[in-house]
Amino acid sequence: MTARVKALAGSSIVHVLFAFLAMGGWAVFANRLHPMPQPVIAGLVQGILSGCLTLFLKSVVEALSRRFSGFTVLWAPPLIACLGSTGILVTIHALSGTPEILKTIAVPLLVSTSYAAIYNYSISSGRR
Repeated sequence: MTARVKALAGSSIVHVLFAFLAMGGWAVFANRLHPMPQPVIAGLVQGILSGCLTLFLKSVVEALSRRFSGFTVLWAPPLIACLGSTGILVTIHALSGTPEILKTIAVPLLVSTSYAAIYNYSISSGRR
């Protein structure tokens, strides 16, 4: 891999942009059967939320993992991050009038919770 490709792969801007496009696109698809502009609004809302959550998830998991020990450190930080993300996603989608809230947030929550669990395990296993 060239230095330029490695730099792009590690760039926060690239990660945020990817989250915006991928999860925003998913939200448009999940709401496609509803009249316009509802799918587009859901996509914009989810894209913005996914971009923001991408920026903060890593630091939240790191902070939470320092607060727990033993077996609890393996499951509590990703669970708390998932519950927090769920609360934010449901609230903002409800306020913005997203028709298919559960379908809209299912994939983003699966991806972010998987990431939180894997990342948490990787940083916690080194301390155990």
